[in-house]
Amino acid sequence: MATERNMTAQSKIREKILASVREYYNSAFAAKKKFIPGNKINYGGRFFDEKELVNLVNASLDFWLTTGRYCSEFESNFAKFLDVRYCSLTNSGSSANLLAFMALTSAKLGERRVKKGDEVITVAAGFPTTVAPIIQYGAVPVFVDVTLPEYNIDVSMLEKAYSKRTKVVMVAHTLGNPFDLQTVRSFCDEHNLWLIEDNCDALGSEYYINGAWKYTGTIGDIGTSSFYPPHHMTMGEGGAVYTDNSQLYRIINSFRDWGRDCWCASGHDNTCQNRFSQQFGELPFGYDHKYVYSHFGYNLKATEMQAAIGCAQLKKLPFFIKKRRENWQFLWEHLSDLDEYFILPKASQNSKPSWFGFLITVREAAKFSRNEIVTYLEKHNIQTRMLFAGNLIKHPCFDEIRGNNQLYRVVGSLDNTDCIMERTFWLGVYPGIDELQLKFMLTTIRNFLKSR
Repeated sequence: MATERNMTAQSKIREKILASVREYYNSAFAAKKKFIPGNKINYGGRFFDEKELVNLVNASLDFWLTTGRYCSEFESNFAKFLDVRYCSLTNSGSSANLLAFMALTSAKLGERRVKKGDEVITVAAGFPTTVAPIIQYGAVPVFVDVTLPEYNIDVSMLEKAYSKRTKVVMVAHTLGNPFDLQTVRSFCDEHNLWLIEDNCDALGSEYYINGAWKYTGTIGDIGTSSFYPPHHMTMGEGGAVYTDNSQLYRIINSFRDWGRDCWCASGHDNTCQNRFSQQFGELPFGYDHKYVYSHFGYNLKATEMQAAIGCAQLKKLPFFIKKRRENWQFLWEHLSDLDEYFILPKASQNSKPSWFGFLITVREAAKFSRNEIVTYLEKHNIQTRMLFAGNLIKHPCFDEIRGNNQLYRVVGSLDNTDCIMERTFWLGVYPGIDELQLKFMLTTIRNFLKSR
């Protein structure tokens, strides 16, 4: 009876705390200031209400800290949203890419495992952590060009890039625009290759394949997402790896959780009912399964506080996707008459993008440079971003290996990739940007053109 009374008292205290959190949100965050020209327009950022704060504090009061009930809830609901069987939450989108690739190096995959020196077809126009795990492991990235105005992998180069050492295609859906999944999936199936979809910038994008609309990230063997603040939803930091393949799911979780062989959830023991009655490697018979390691792994788990925020954000995701599409369409409609100056983005065939940003490439014939218009926009407090690395192989991280075709290969020219490096930038379309801000962005662009 005393225990019940104590739990009731704790419940009442918790509810008072959470009520104060709601009140705090209304005082600190709820009132949105009206936009005044000259105020900063961010390219992206967190978009939240009191529910994220309540979940965050609620999780902290449990003081479980590591992976727990919120992590399980998020993994389950995120998998349901995407219509996949398995989701593994991790601490970042970059870690998600690392786990996705490293899972394919597992000896448990037999002849299909990726070994050092095997090749991975990818692109140089993108974010470095799509490529970094390949190089760090000792596999060989094979770079091909992208197409404009889709900014995605040039699928006409796939067969030219293929060799007897090719094991994987690992590419991203650029800024929410799906790459040609039909062609890439067919190519992978024909050659028995793995396909990793880096879906970090495209959560909620859809692609029509085999008679049905599917979310990007779910058509390849493994998909990845990022929950960094500018992304489609946020946990502050955080990421996810998802798949329909039960073996890959087990391997992904092993690499994420120190390389362990055991699959017990945090805080649980003996799920297999054979904890002390199995033989592993050269260990003594019956060695504790909780401390058996089948891979050289990492600790890349997310925390309960991150997942608690994600659970609230996930419920808002359909609205986030809708708003991003609307903002992108508004910019496109009001910039479409400026074709003589800019190459504007184009949605890929058979796709419904969930846009991460609005890409603009300054035409070579324009009488101004990318840097000039970007500087002008930034001076007027409009944030801009490059298409990440532009051309990754031109960066200092390649200085020590540049030109070594045993460590990476380039197939064909990277002309469009270089064009992106020199003349492309993008503007934000995240839900925190309203019509007044969009109009100011458009007016500023036109004022720049008038000044030229």
